[in-house]
Amino acid sequence: MHEKNIKRIVREQLKKKHPNWRRLAKKQKKQFAREVTDAVIAEYVIYNQELDVPIEKLIGIEDQQVDRKIIPLQDMADFVDNFHQKSGVIDFAKYRKPWPEIHNKELQFVDKLLDDRILNSLLSYEGYSPQMRDIFPCQLFRAELMKALKYPEISYRKYCKEEYMGQERKENRRFLGLPLNTKTMIDHTNLCHFRNSLSFTQQVNVLIYILHFFHRSGLLEDSVIHGVDSTEIACDSKMPLYVVEVGDKKVRIYNDIDCDCGARRNKRDKSKFVIGYRLHTLTAVNPTTGHSFPLISLLGPANHHDSLFLRPLIELAQAMGIEMKLITADEAYNDKDGSILADTGVHLITPVPKSTVLPDDVEPETLAVTCDDFCEIPMIRLGLTEDGHEYKCNASPGMCSRSCQCQQFRIIPYDNGHFQRMPVDSNLAKQAIDIRKNIERPFNLLKNREGLDNARVRSQQALTALDIRYKQAPDKFILQKKELFSKIKKFVGFDRFRLRPCFCCI
Repeated sequence: MHEKNIKRIVREQLKKKHPNWRRLAKKQKKQFAREVTDAVIAEYVIYNQELDVPIEKLIGIEDQQVDRKIIPLQDMADFVDNFHQKSGVIDFAKYRKPWPEIHNKELQFVDKLLDDRILNSLLSYEGYSPQMRDIFPCQLFRAELMKALKYPEISYRKYCKEEYMGQERKENRRFLGLPLNTKTMIDHTNLCHFRNSLSFTQQVNVLIYILHFFHRSGLLEDSVIHGVDSTEIACDSKMPLYVVEVGDKKVRIYNDIDCDCGARRNKRDKSKFVIGYRLHTLTAVNPTTGHSFPLISLLGPANHHDSLFLRPLIELAQAMGIEMKLITADEAYNDKDGSILADTGVHLITPVPKSTVLPDDVEPETLAVTCDDFCEIPMIRLGLTEDGHEYKCNASPGMCSRSCQCQQFRIIPYDNGHFQRMPVDSNLAKQAIDIRKNIERPFNLLKNREGLDNARVRSQQALTALDIRYKQAPDKFILQKKELFSKIKKFVGFDRFRLRPCFCCI
């Protein structure tokens, strides 16, 4: 873990000394990365004891921590219901008819859902005053949403042009709240300052504002199982600026300071390693319908183990007011020491690895537990202890001839297989593990349809904002990139070549 701590110190110093890191030339970045890294390693002393560093800083999510300003779901519902009563202003949005200029059904739904006054209160900063303002935070937020819904493939400079916000674009201007009789537009610099000024807490509060409508819709019903999974998001810069060995580990500094190199799951068409980030998402699954709904995500470098993100993700979800009882996840997420169950009260269940070795005197097919080799009567499980699962003899009086010689109880230690803290010994537990596959679908939507893999701005802050923005949009349109590539191939004639050209020709 010391190489990760060195990377953390280097990252903090580079951001502090060079706040305009993105604007520097590549030669300057290499020079500064080498100087800072060598200086940190020269002064760093490796101790044998554990690091006294918060886990959030070590895994690079210190900007995505729980804050006391996060409004829970129930409080958000009360805030929305009583907002206009406390302010003394009549809610005219209830009586307003849909704008005739907005023909897109998706934009109609979003426009009806959002309350501009509430958005301004959630997105405003300390000292905010609406007087003498031409553009309000709610309009900038609507501009971000409309870009995510209709124009995710274009740049912000092109987006803030007459082609998309001009007077002839009445639908767009009406959705953004811009007047139809003037040439007032939103500049791309306004959107840039708006995105940079938003804190993680403000983004989460807006997400909670949308989630409280989602909970009222009844899509989740009463029975909900939560799942946690991760997916890789690769960066464009593959070659590191500077690499140095610390013991048997390597410290790599990339053009994007926050990203790192980590191992990915075995995939036939991809490399064993990925340079970028890993998105850890908490998903709500309706066991009745099998539908999955992503709720909240944490974005960290790809070189950290998945289990390190489980506790921060649960704590953030509980701060948002999301009630969780059971989480299903893959083998990478585990609760070996039981601290997650003790601290958060959430049970975790994971699939049983194929290499799991059953304890002695346990039937492989039925998982029936007996006291010893000479016992044939299955025991019953009483519950959990500090050491493991406690079992008691189930023999009736006079049924067992060895009752006087037998201890009549047994404790099986915890493991990552059948005898987890949530034991996998029933059909309900196996169904909870099987439904885990449903939570992979939101990742395919976020990466392929919504364009996280093809995001134009690649940084931890930008990807986090994009992920939250896509969760706030109730529905998305499908990018037709595959069809575009197929048309290009047919038009140019690459499919008819006997000798295939290299990728650079395309």
